[in-house]
Amino acid sequence: MSELRFDGVTIRYGNRRRGTTAVDGVDLTVPDGAVVGLVGESGSGKSTLARAAVGLLPLTGGQILLDGQPLRHGSGPRPVQMVFQDPYSSLDPRMTIGDSIGEAVPRGTRSADRRQEVARLLELVELDPARAGAYPAQLSGGQRQRVAVARALAARPQVIVADEITSALDVSIQGTVLNLVRRLQRELGTSMLFISHNLAVVRYVASEIAVMYLGRIVEHGPTAEVLADPQHPYTRDLLAAVPESTRARSAPVTADPAPAAIAAAEPADPHAPPPGCRYHPRCPVGPLVHGDREICRTTEPTAEHRHAAACHFAPAGRPLLRVAD
Repeated sequence: MSELRFDGVTIRYGNRRRGTTAVDGVDLTVPDGAVVGLVGESGSGKSTLARAAVGLLPLTGGQILLDGQPLRHGSGPRPVQMVFQDPYSSLDPRMTIGDSIGEAVPRGTRSADRRQEVARLLELVELDPARAGAYPAQLSGGQRQRVAVARALAARPQVIVADEITSALDVSIQGTVLNLVRRLQRELGTSMLFISHNLAVVRYVASEIAVMYLGRIVEHGPTAEVLADPQHPYTRDLLAAVPESTRARSAPVTADPAPAAIAAAEPADPHAPPPGCRYHPRCPVGPLVHGDREICRTTEPTAEHRHAAACHFAPAGRPLLRVAD
């Protein structure tokens, strides 16, 4: 069993007088052997949560549990490994890719066994083991990201956190890396938290999806259900931004006649989130459109609706669209 659970996790930068709460009371579970997609725009707190999971950031509140036990980051093998967004900056340019992968193999492994493990891992990520002597600069972006995946697997983790691992790659390479992720997860059964701002990407690899906005989870549920029938207006706005080519022709967008005030509204300042619902300054079903919905400005919504949607007026309208398979 390899279940990763975030229990009321809060992460704050700075001090009490001058600081930012990047993650605010997040509850999220990555079930054993499942891929959970975490989506949201820049500044929502996705990468902060990822870095906390691998011990790169301290928690201000709450706890992170692995199989029900508090996750501890000591000097030994780390059960949660991360694949970073930029494969070039995550690999030491002065080390061969074989040495980079071998460095992550558990200590105490004999040199011959270490070389065999490096060769096995390179084959696993569909790279020629003969490339073990190459340096990162001699590889393409897609190849470097495969090396980063192999390095994460070398530590034999129970959970992998993949943070925007395709966003720095050419579109022509993204599909290859995503196919690799799906195959490895299917063959190895490793639990994974897959972070992206691209809903089409998350739909392709994740069985569950969590939507994050200004440090909080605003909707969470099975990927197919959430994307087919989103309950939170922020999720619907994210879906409305999906390119037409990724939508099913049989389910066109249902346009809401939001006033010009919504289009001109500025996103909330993450350093000073608004009271009540954090999405209300730009919400198409909030007080900017419906003057009698002052509750959105004053009272924080609870996640008691379908898909745990944190919205006072969920569901607000019909299904917006269905993302194509």
